[in-house]
Amino acid sequence: MAFAGSKGWYIKKLRGAGITKHPIDKKKLELHKTFVIKKIYEDHLKTRH
Repeated sequence: MAFAGSKGWYIKKLRGAGITKHPIDKKKLELHKTFVIKKIYEDHLKTRH
């Protein structure tokens, strides 16, 4: 179980939405730092609404 706001939590939420790789450089999410994954998650939420 990942704590809310942790790197694992963001990755779990993005994978649940079908996002497994960085949208630009196409590397796995796990290879990026938390602030990059958080930005991808926030962008995903903006485009979803």
